[in-house]
Amino acid sequence: MPEQLIVAGGLLIDPASGIESIRDILLEDGRVAAVAAGLARKPAFKGVPVIDAKGKWVLPGLVDMHVHLREPGREGDETIETGAKAAARGGVTTVLAMANTEPVTDSPAQLAFLRAKAKSDAAITVLFAGAVTLGLKGEKLTEFAKLKAAGAAALSDDGRPVMNAGLLRRALEYAKDLGLLVIDHCEDLNLSNGACVHEGPAALRKGLKGTPWAAETVQVMRDIALAELTGARLHIAHVSVASSVAAIRTAKKNGIRISAEAAPHHFALQAKDIPGYDANWKMNPPLRADKDRQALLAGLADGTIDAIATDHAPHGCAAKSLGMDAAPFGVIGLETSLALALTDLFHKKILTRRKLVDRMSAGPARLLGLKQKGTLAPGADADLVVVDPDAVWTPEPPYFSKSRNTPFTGRKLKGRALTTLSAGRVVHAL
Repeated sequence: MPEQLIVAGGLLIDPASGIESIRDILLEDGRVAAVAAGLARKPAFKGVPVIDAKGKWVLPGLVDMHVHLREPGREGDETIETGAKAAARGGVTTVLAMANTEPVTDSPAQLAFLRAKAKSDAAITVLFAGAVTLGLKGEKLTEFAKLKAAGAAALSDDGRPVMNAGLLRRALEYAKDLGLLVIDHCEDLNLSNGACVHEGPAALRKGLKGTPWAAETVQVMRDIALAELTGARLHIAHVSVASSVAAIRTAKKNGIRISAEAAPHHFALQAKDIPGYDANWKMNPPLRADKDRQALLAGLADGTIDAIATDHAPHGCAAKSLGMDAAPFGVIGLETSLALALTDLFHKKILTRRKLVDRMSAGPARLLGLKQKGTLAPGADADLVVVDPDAVWTPEPPYFSKSRNTPFTGRKLKGRALTTLSAGRVVHAL
């Protein structure tokens, strides 16, 4: 007998299928078998288990194309298993893990190890990016064809920029031939120069070294030029400043194959919000000025920014207790990303519900070429999330992540995932 489940009576929001109405969804053996009104009442499905989603939203499982899971090398901060649980809690059913593990994910053997770990340990789909350069050193390209054959879903040195423009050009040409997406961390290290916060009044008042907006935009504009030169697809990670958004918008209008993502902490917070020297507010790129935050909101609304991605970056309490100067960059985000998008984008009328789902599910699935993800059309993977858009709650530790480095602890949020299903099975439920 097939394994069946019906999610009944919810408002299905599926931009990829053009559906935004009340539907029942029949899941069978890990796939979407049928989508129609009133399926649960049909005699043919008598006895099939039902999840009642009446009065709630039903969305394709969210796709987060930028996370750090720390395994191998720093399992005390996060593992594939705990990162997947944190994702499921937030309604995320597919993640793309970056390559800055210890050792770096720069070989087919390392990818094979990670994919086997994900298959055994993760309750959701965990994909892996292969490194652009060996050891993330920015000196020599990895063997892209072998990485693709071993299952790399994209290529990125994230955590570090590819500073050498000639090397990135060759990477884009190579990746284009293989149909792989290159994801770049845009930071001119000569301008950022080890700074821990955004350059501006807040940094001056606290006596902290700041990084200017230009440290990002110089690299964004270089990347746009290289994308135009090569005709390759290039994705800009964690965009944070207004000038970068403007450059990406113009590039898209000119037909350049560029895409971009924004992180919830950048569209929900700004530099002046940072309390004292709390390193749970330290991330790279840093929180910026309000004009930058407003530009991100506009970019998300008009499609300049294609995806919302967390840049989930777990660090233990000991490392984060070192203060703004010495603590590592990064915050966790998988458990709060959907809630922040609902709170700061949907409820504040920045994004419609359909656009929100596109930026968090359909959009990143398209960028990564995941044809069975980001939709609940018949035949798609049975990944979905039941959402209460009006549930008021407050994030508090302990989190499902092994780490607790987030600026959103204690902040009232409106909207959350109630039930998450991956491959037709419940992987999280309140």
